[in-house]
Amino acid sequence: MPANVSSNPSLWSDLRQLPRGYWILFSGTLINRFGHFVMPFLALYLKREGLEPWVTGASLAAYGAGCLIANLAGGYFADRVGRKPTILVSCASAVVTMLALSQAHTPATLVTFSGLVGLASALYFPAASALLVDLVPPPLRLRAFGCQRLAVNLGFALGMATAGLLAAHSFLLLFVIDAATTAILGLMVLFGVPPGKAPKTENPGWGVALTAMRGNGAYLRSLFASFCMAVVFWQLSSTWGLHVTSVGGHDEKVYGWLMALNGLLIVVFELPLTSFTRRHPGPRMMMWGYLLSGAGLGLSAFGGTLPLLVAVMVIFTLGEMISSPVGNAYVAALAPDDMRGRFMGMLGVSWGSAAMLGPVAGIALFAHSPPLLWLACFGLGALAAAAVAGIRMENASGTPDAVRLSKNLEKLNRR
Repeated sequence: MPANVSSNPSLWSDLRQLPRGYWILFSGTLINRFGHFVMPFLALYLKREGLEPWVTGASLAAYGAGCLIANLAGGYFADRVGRKPTILVSCASAVVTMLALSQAHTPATLVTFSGLVGLASALYFPAASALLVDLVPPPLRLRAFGCQRLAVNLGFALGMATAGLLAAHSFLLLFVIDAATTAILGLMVLFGVPPGKAPKTENPGWGVALTAMRGNGAYLRSLFASFCMAVVFWQLSSTWGLHVTSVGGHDEKVYGWLMALNGLLIVVFELPLTSFTRRHPGPRMMMWGYLLSGAGLGLSAFGGTLPLLVAVMVIFTLGEMISSPVGNAYVAALAPDDMRGRFMGMLGVSWGSAAMLGPVAGIALFAHSPPLLWLACFGLGALAAAAVAGIRMENASGTPDAVRLSKNLEKLNRR
């Protein structure tokens, strides 16, 4: 970590100050996300296998349930055992479970291994988020989260474009490449990334962390908004693919290219956009981003023509670029150092809960009325925006809550 962080707000100046360990994590994330093929294509894969829609919904719900449990466990182990060991366990187990899922063909095995994939892969999120904060000084964290999302979305954009072509020939390749890129990420973390802050024996359990969270109104509002938006985001990996192919009449390659457009827009515009968003209160940027994302996906209610689908993706992605880096950095700032894994883990729980409930509800609503589903997505975006709009602006930096919670840890332990 640099001894001194320049006050120069230049993007390139900030990027040059990010430490070597961070850039190794960035590179591993880029490779891993290139191979993140399977879950975005799972609904189409199971449809091609001739399985009933309930199997798709149950498999995606099981994946979400696995993510939910993993974020609770991952947050605990990141604080108690360490960030790096938790990441390594996640990568190793994700490789094994992904390969096992490729050999699952019955409803029972598909649901089981989908849940295990979610459990294994989602252990990574709270540990990696806490490690990023450990490695990067506070003035650079918004840039670091934005840059990390660049890695995620550049890899995703290239990967989805490739996956659309591979899926037309062999879905098995999607599983194999997904597992291989996860293994590469694990090796890069093992040999190139420092361990971050040493785990502490104080405040290791969830009880004291939950007490701290309950006293943090800004955190709770952010968590609720995150859940609402995660339900919306998960539609892209489930019902929106069905919308593109059934309502729009397009094939899997078009869906792959539309998803790739999301990643390419983020790669080109999101990091420079942080130069603007960092000058404004985090909750305000989150509010506008959530509104735009909900409105973008809501446009799908008007049909499935290719120009409309492109407009949906562009508006949705603009909202995502405004809200996501700010949201992650804001929540990280609200967390005390020795609880950061659990605070970020609960953020992951909001996404895991949405992954468990969102696709099931979305598929059911899509079967009843596709326009109603997309209007509901707009409503959820507006609800998320309203939640963060209520956060007091004096807490926009997150610092007051984080300082207050850190000073009260001793009192919380005595409860």
